[in-house]
Formats: sequence, structure tokens, C-alpha cells
Amino acid sequence: MSIPQSGGGPIERHEQMAEYLADGCKPKADWRIGTEHEKFGYCKDTLKPIPYDGPRSVRAVLEGLRDVWGWSPVEEGGNLIGLEKGGANVSLEPGGQLELSGAPLETIHETCDEVNEHLREVEDVADKVGVGFIGLGAAPVWKHEDMPLMPKGRYKLMDSYMQKVGTMGTTMMRRTCTVQVNLDFASEADMVQKLRVAVALQPVATALFANSPFLDGKPNGYKSWRSRVWRDLDADRTGMVPFVFEDGFGFERWVQYALDVPMYFVYRDGQYIDALGQSFRDFLKGELPALPGEKPTLSDWADHLTTLFPEARIKKFIEMRGADGGPWRRLCALPAFWVGLMYDQTALDAAWDLAKNWDSETRESLRVAASKDALQARVGDIRMLDLARETVAIAEAGLKARARPGAGGMVPDETHFLNALKESVESGQVPADELLGRYNGDWNGDINRIYADYSY
Repeated sequence: MSIPQSGGGPIERHEQMAEYLADGCKPKADWRIGTEHEKFGYCKDTLKPIPYDGPRSVRAVLEGLRDVWGWSPVEEGGNLIGLEKGGANVSLEPGGQLELSGAPLETIHETCDEVNEHLREVEDVADKVGVGFIGLGAAPVWKHEDMPLMPKGRYKLMDSYMQKVGTMGTTMMRRTCTVQVNLDFASEADMVQKLRVAVALQPVATALFANSPFLDGKPNGYKSWRSRVWRDLDADRTGMVPFVFEDGFGFERWVQYALDVPMYFVYRDGQYIDALGQSFRDFLKGELPALPGEKPTLSDWADHLTTLFPEARIKKFIEMRGADGGPWRRLCALPAFWVGLMYDQTALDAAWDLAKNWDSETRESLRVAASKDALQARVGDIRMLDLARETVAIAEAGLKARARPGAGGMVPDETHFLNALKESVESGQVPADELLGRYNGDWNGDINRIYADYSY
């Protein structure tokens, strides 16, 4: 989840909200890659989720990263709730999931190095306190009540609201993990094409990265339960945003969408003020019940944008949100997939050609089918395996065209980061299929084997 935004002055003109988004436009030479990933922590002896406080806890891990590896603390209400270093930050998801939000980097070689360094640091600290971490899209065994809510004001408000607007909001908060990538755009037109490709092809990412087939200690009937959860969370702020594909879509249309999404909070002086269900449109008029007579700043607008949760979203960049958390190879494969599709114009055009004739019903059906059947999904005459094969091939061509070398020039480009996905389209199998195979095979139905076999 995002941290409070800062640095924005008062909103005095409606146009400022679209201008805020447009300020993200930058020349291709300045495009960067920001990778985010979440993971579950657990006590090695009990296999229970780690609490916030205590000798084996989220706080102990954060303190270790601070004291041993030089991260700077981020506190809220006297609680250590995050860390910062070198443009990256470590933060807490609602149920104690640990998230790395990586620095904006130029190549996937760099972002993968960052991920690996982070996992080494976490492992070093976690081993010392008897904690392990695992990359999955959903907690395989733990129930809602097993996972304490982290001491962040934002989460306390969200937890209350989620219980009123959907059936799976609190499940999302406590029992799911994702891997995401943030990418740049050059102009409004470039943003429009990229966001359309991102939304339309997000089900392909869901299928390729499906890694949450278990819940409450047994198979749940889905290969990406995390994706299933998002379909019954909060209809106002989730989904496939069909208006993105309408003629005339641009920054202002996204502003109108965001203004229609009910608020969660306003952040003032280190405190989250309850604005649950209230209207940002009223806020603009100085009529917000939570802060009567006060008008918003651009920081408030930036905060509000972080409470929109569609399958892909824009802030000052585009965020891809459709993939389950997973093993380390796929933490590098996710940015490779989207960079290959987005950062070369020929690849971007080819990706759009795949999806441009789909209607909103097709896009939504692909999303639903991907969550259940992953690469075995089929919608009409569209076979997900074929679609994924074509999409990965386009991404590979895009990475070849980028030709960004690594390892001191010894590696000519970034295409090898797609190897895990190429293996999936060759075999038709994704991580969820492997997990189910193990569960029904050598694990003999003992799901606790997952911790020893799949932890980082």
C-alpha cells in the first residue's frame, strides 16, 4: 500500500488534477522501471504468521534491516511502519506482508539486482530471529483472525470500510500478496495506448503468474485466488475500467473516474482523518464533512489516487496490478514482461493489435477465466495459452529491440528474464499448477510442506 504523499499545494483550478497526472510525462531517455513485491512472513517453528511486535515479528525484521543494513526508519504514531534507502522503501501491508517498493531504475538487470539484494538482506535478518518469508499470491493456511492488522491509521479505516462495500476486502488486505511494476509514459497519447494494453492484457499476467491455489489449508478451485478476491472487493474502485477504451479517453477522463470514487481519508499532521465514503467533489467545494470549510491540496489528490485499485492504474506513471506474488525468478520476470511490451513502440503496437478488437465483455471474461484456469483458460475462440505465447514473444522482441546489456556487457539484453514465462508457455504450466501437483503428489495433501519447499 502507498505511503502518504507530500509536496502538493492547494488545488485552485480543476485543471490542476489532470495536470498532476500529465506531469508524469517524460522523454523516453528518462523512462524508468519500479518493481514492487510483497511476501508473507511466518515463524519457522510454528508456521504461524508473524505479529507486528515481539522477538519474532514484523517490527524485529524492520529493526534488523535498519540496524544492520542501513535503512532509515519511517514511523507513524510511535510505531516503526517502514524504511527508506536510496529511492526505495520497505513498507507493511495490512496483514504484516513485507513489501519492497523499488527505486526507479533504468534496466531490468538493475531492478533484479535490487530485488535479490533485498531478499538477501531480509533473509539475513529473518534467520537471526527465527522468521521465514514466502512468495505466494494468497496465504495458504492462515485464516483472517490469524493475521493481525498492522498499526497504520490508513489500514484501520480501510478495514472498517471494506466490511461494508464488498465480501472480500479484508481477505485482500490480510491474506494476499502481489508483484507489480510501475512504468512511464511520454505523452497523453502514449499513456492512453499503454494503459489500454495494460488493462486488456492484465489477464495474461494473471494467468502466467497464477500462484494462489490454496486457502484455509486446501485447494480453493482457482489458480489465482488473489485475482478472484479482487472481483468482490469494492466495485467503485476495482475492475477493468472499461471507460479507458472509449473515444476521447485521457487524463481528464481519469480525473472524472477518480472523483467518483468514494474517499477513505485525509492525511493531516501525521494523522488519518476518517472521510470514509465521502466525496472528493465535495472536498473541492470546501464541503467535506470530515474537514468542513477546508479545500484539498495536490497532496490530498495524490493520496486519493492511491485508493483506486483497478487492474492497472495511472498516477504519474502506470502501475500493473494483475500478478500474484511468487518465487524470485518471477519477481524479475514481471517487469521484463511489461517493459518488453511497453518500452518499444513496435512491441506496443503489436500488443495493442492483439487486444484492440475485444469488447468489455471479452476483457472481463478473460479476467475471470484467468483467475480460475490460468493458461488453460478459454473465452470464445481465444485460448489463453496461445494468447500468452504471442504476448511473451512480443515482449521478448521488445526487450531485444531495447538492447540493454547487463553484467558489464556480457549479457546483450534483458530477454533472459523472460525464461520462466517461456517455460510456462511451452509447458502450459504456471506456479499454481506446480503447487497443486506437489499437493496431490509427494506432499500427500500436507500443505505445510509448502513452507520448506517454497520459501525464499
